[in-house]
Amino acid sequence: MHIYTILARLLDYPDEALLENMPEIISLLKGDPGISEQERDTLMQLITWMQSHHLTGLQGIYVQTFDMTPEHDLHLTHHLFGDDRGRGPALIDLSEYYKGMGLELEKGEIPDYLPLILEFVSTLDDMQARVFLGDAAKVLKVLAGNLEKKESPYAQLIRIVENRGTLAQAA
Repeated sequence: MHIYTILARLLDYPDEALLENMPEIISLLKGDPGISEQERDTLMQLITWMQSHHLTGLQGIYVQTFDMTPEHDLHLTHHLFGDDRGRGPALIDLSEYYKGMGLELEKGEIPDYLPLILEFVSTLDDMQARVFLGDAAKVLKVLAGNLEKKESPYAQLIRIVENRGTLAQAA
């Protein structure tokens, strides 16, 4: 599904390729019937916000938001374990799950990084994607709440991911 690929791109560290590919992202966004009108509006608001910044400014905001504030970390197991030893086995389990599903991680990739998770989820059918995200719904809720407290424009992207997982829990 295109929404997960779009979310992955928008939540990853911004670079020139992202800005250059915005027209393609917008086209995918507008052409995917699996994206609700509310999701589309939210994504377009963030894209408009991103396009109003120069790349270096956008990168600075990203680093300040996600890299300098532990409560906003996009590595989801960080919110469960912090730097506790229990995080290692969880990361290994997730890596093994990916491998079992045919996804080989590149060297240095950490499997709980939300943009990577979204790339993986984009390869699943809709219900599988929602169920997979449902397992992370509580962490996503906390992360989105933390971002909302700081009035981050990224908060609404996390809410989209959270809501898609929450829908699976209700089904």
